[in-house]
Amino acid sequence: MKKNVLIAVTVIASLCLLYWGIEFLKGVNMFKPANFYYAKFERVNGLVEAAPVMVNGFQVGQVREITYDYATNQISVMMAMNRELHIPVGSSVSVVSSLTGASTLALEMATTEQYYKVGDEIPGVVPHSLMDRVQTEIMPQVSGILPKVDSIMGGVNDIVADPALKVSIARLDAITQQLAQSAQQLNQLMASLNKSVPGVMNNVNGITSNLADASGNINHFSGNLQTLPIDSTLNQVNATVANLQALTAKLNDPNSSLGLLLNDRSLYNNANRTISDLDSLFIDIKANPKRYINVKVF
Repeated sequence: MKKNVLIAVTVIASLCLLYWGIEFLKGVNMFKPANFYYAKFERVNGLVEAAPVMVNGFQVGQVREITYDYATNQISVMMAMNRELHIPVGSSVSVVSSLTGASTLALEMATTEQYYKVGDEIPGVVPHSLMDRVQTEIMPQVSGILPKVDSIMGGVNDIVADPALKVSIARLDAITQQLAQSAQQLNQLMASLNKSVPGVMNNVNGITSNLADASGNINHFSGNLQTLPIDSTLNQVNATVANLQALTAKLNDPNSSLGLLLNDRSLYNNANRTISDLDSLFIDIKANPKRYINVKVF
């Protein structure tokens, strides 16, 4: 009897240790007191037992049990919360799915001063997952865009199959080659300019020095002009011009001597006849010199 009792106690203890170890591996601390609350969801998106219950990113509880209610087609979740946590009335629990596929419960705390009692049901909320949004929001838009994309691809295929596109590409290649040649020629021109720039700069410096010398000469000439008696010279020129004007007036005056010499027609005729007579006399003298010159020989 003693051996049987010892075996029974050992088996029971082993079973208890096994159950405690399994629960410990799940993250359940059986020796830590907890308050139990319930929540119901239409779907849990992969939520499993021992999943954490978070408040603002901090774990305040754990999912202890998940059962399916066949009468209402809802999923009931039992949550073990820390004894120190008091949940205000109006709070809600939502299922949050991570990128890795694991789901947790997020407790949204209200700001009321009334609190749920232990064992009460907290409203459960299942937000739309990424795939739900894709199916309800994005997929209809994609379905509407697909015909347009098809037509666009048809137009692109027509453009690609057009022989003019090949010709344009060939022309672009030729233009690109010409641009490359122009760039090479420009580089050569710039290199030659770089070589000739020092000589040009020397010439510019020489021209600048010559301009400086010319400027000095101009300044010297200006100084000499300032020293010249310009006023007295201009007075003499004005006097000479006045005398010429007076002489011109006398020449134009028919009563003056010069005016008579220039304007008297009879004097001109007499002078002309005298010159003609002298010319005839010179011709006769040349023709008959003996008539006018007597030469005697001793």
